[in-house]
Amino acid sequence: MSLMDKIDRSRLPQHIAIIMDGNGRWAQEKGEDRLFGHYHGVESVRNIVEGAAELGVKYLTLYAFSTENWDRPEPEVNGLMILLADTIRQEVGTLNKNNIRLQLIGNIDMLPGYASKELLEAVELTGKNDGLTLIIALSYSSRWELVNAVKLIATDVQAGKLAPRQISEHTLRNYLSTSAYPDPELMIRTSGEFRISNFLLYQLAYAELYFTDTRWPDFRKEHLYEAIINFQQRQRRFGKTGEQIKGNAATDAH
Repeated sequence: MSLMDKIDRSRLPQHIAIIMDGNGRWAQEKGEDRLFGHYHGVESVRNIVEGAAELGVKYLTLYAFSTENWDRPEPEVNGLMILLADTIRQEVGTLNKNNIRLQLIGNIDMLPGYASKELLEAVELTGKNDGLTLIIALSYSSRWELVNAVKLIATDVQAGKLAPRQISEHTLRNYLSTSAYPDPELMIRTSGEFRISNFLLYQLAYAELYFTDTRWPDFRKEHLYEAIINFQQRQRRFGKTGEQIKGNAATDAH
């Protein structure tokens, strides 16, 4: 039986988020510069997007570039932006062919004009697709997102559109970049690091976390399948006891 056949399609995580880590280290281990790793990481993105779509995953969020990444050496940042723009331009046809909708989260205004132009055009050109929603987190950090949400809420309170007593967890959720999507159920991080790195801090509150030593350029569908199989072997309790979860499952079965 293949790894894919071991996956219970009725219990797929609806939303998977991935921190694509290890491009630079992968390249350095091969005696190459960091951009070499980023270029090879693009093939992993293609492979994983295809794998998620084939399985029937509804949402896939990829952490492509954080606000902290702007502090990296200028040649690497510039190379990444050019790679991003070129890749998006080339992939629009494939996204449409596979019924994949592209969406963006993050401070897109910080991107160079040529990159934001290609990205926003791709979002528009794939907007009618209703298969997998591919969400790219660019110039994104969760702390930036939360501060931005608080500013928007404060503006609406000041304008009389919202009363402080009305603010709830649901209110805050509606002001986040991800308000149109369900929270991730599974978060995968590659390359052996055990941290979230300012990624979807609010949204990952009850996500299952999966860490692998595999560098992102080596990450393929089989690794994705392993993560999903591991996810399906866990008991998700959401603050309840294991006995409560089993009791609810037994009740649902009748």
